[in-house]
Amino acid sequence: QVQLVESGGGLVQAGGSLRLSCAASGRTFSTYKMGWFRQAPGKEREFVGAVNWKFENTYYTDSVKGRFTISRDNVKNTVYLQMNSLKPEDTAVYYCALGTRWGSDWRATVDYDYWGQGTQVTVSS
Repeated sequence: QVQLVESGGGLVQAGGSLRLSCAASGRTFSTYKMGWFRQAPGKEREFVGAVNWKFENTYYTDSVKGRFTISRDNVKNTVYLQMNSLKPEDTAVYYCALGTRWGSDWRATVDYDYWGQGTQVTVSS
């Protein structure tokens, strides 16, 4: 089993920045990817970005490219989501997720095996 714990959410004004962290513990040796998703009220959970744990390739949804950056520390088993130039439409609960299946889809929620509890990000206009 793997446990994921997110931190770093909060309230920020438009144009501001936040950094989310997600610490993984347990059987993390089989990690293939870690991803960030978000879910706004009344909407489906959507892909934000992901990182290949071994090679550090990163992938982002178009709406956050150039503003959000994913990085990882494989010693601390932690993935980060640096969010800059935040917009009110970025308001959501942000979840980190861990996937173990090599070659699986970066964007599909069903291709992630473990999920964190979520952290609220609110961007005021």
